[in-house]
Amino acid sequence: MYTLSRKRIKNKRVLIKTALNHRSENSSLWEVRWEAMEVLKIATAGSVDDGKSTLIGRILYDTQSLTTDKLEAIETKSKANGFDYLDFSLATDGLVAEREQGITIDVAHIYFSSKTKSYIVADTPGHIEYTRNMVTGASTSQASIILVDARKGVIEQTYRHFFINNLLRVKDIIVAINKMDLVDFSESIYEEIKADFQEMIAKSEYKEQNITFIPVSALLGDNVVATSENTPWYSGNTLLDHLEGLEAQDVYEQSHMRFPVQMVIRPKQTDFHDFRGYAGKIYGDDLEVGDEITVLPSLTSSRVKEIYFFDQKFDKAGRGSSCTITLEDDLNISRGDMIVKNAERPNVGKQLEAKVCWMDTKELQPGTQYFLQSGSNRILAKIKGVSGVIHTDFSGEDITANSLKLNEVGNVNILMSRPLAYDSYTENKISGSFILIDAHTNTTAGVGFVK
Repeated sequence: MYTLSRKRIKNKRVLIKTALNHRSENSSLWEVRWEAMEVLKIATAGSVDDGKSTLIGRILYDTQSLTTDKLEAIETKSKANGFDYLDFSLATDGLVAEREQGITIDVAHIYFSSKTKSYIVADTPGHIEYTRNMVTGASTSQASIILVDARKGVIEQTYRHFFINNLLRVKDIIVAINKMDLVDFSESIYEEIKADFQEMIAKSEYKEQNITFIPVSALLGDNVVATSENTPWYSGNTLLDHLEGLEAQDVYEQSHMRFPVQMVIRPKQTDFHDFRGYAGKIYGDDLEVGDEITVLPSLTSSRVKEIYFFDQKFDKAGRGSSCTITLEDDLNISRGDMIVKNAERPNVGKQLEAKVCWMDTKELQPGTQYFLQSGSNRILAKIKGVSGVIHTDFSGEDITANSLKLNEVGNVNILMSRPLAYDSYTENKISGSFILIDAHTNTTAGVGFVK
């Protein structure tokens, strides 16, 4: 049996090409070998001046991931600013406004590798004004680093950042209590902040085993890559060691199989005159030849006949695989339809109840029309009503609110012009999430999570 899986096709992997010099008796050969490394996607969060960009810059520096010219530029700029130390935030803050103000505005993606993993870090803004940017950066992350200034402790923005991670169901959270050098590496202050954070954890859906606390100094490098002698009372791993130990699991967790159709393939060639394939990406679970399937929303049924990856056939395709399938019957299937297993049908309907994070300066009002985009499916939708604005400090919601402002999260009822196949976000992230697009400006106005 041939199985198409993420490991086989190295999807979601970084390929490292290494040349090995092999010498034989007669000649000298160069053999090219491809090795796969796990990729861990990380989001950072923290209030203004908590040191997110400095922390990432420190990791890049200590792992020798900065190029010579980049390091020279950091040294030159640090001296020009009158610093007697290297300002590592310059390694990530790319916008002129970010460098001038010393804050992060846009989401920056930083790439680096260790001996065992490759990392993609989404350096997200900490200011409340850019909460929507944080949602964007954390939406595909497998882990999140929340920074807390040791001098300030848990503040309003800390609640908001933790709330968003809880909303997006990011699996692993690292609470980096930063600037420990400014509080003389006090164990009591570290324990106080940890206790305050644990009160917040109790109000969330997280379990304590998914939360890790690490005392660090991003500026000086304590417990970032190397173990610090200034925290003899801390026996845990450094930040990088902890990241090295995390499993780089698929952000779309194991659940029911979902195959949103992105394209119907009908080759204009004589040899493939009758070929009708359906291309897309498999989410949730594996798909095998012979599986009985249902096409939604039409509710027509068939069996999987073939599974292709390029020109190769497989008997099985693993979740996360992008492939083309054929069915035993010719059905009326188009882009935006969803193929599921017969025994694992999702909900199908023209009405949704969802939590929506609003990203537009124009308020969300009942009666307003938007395009609802779920996967490759775009449907005209109307806001039926807003039943409340959720407080991001886990204190409940304001049920008197009937609209959503920029960066607010609320419970929203949505009517659609035609049926949509969907799951709750807790059951399946891909079929349980959507975006709302302004029909006039074509901008992303909000992101939703089906209840």
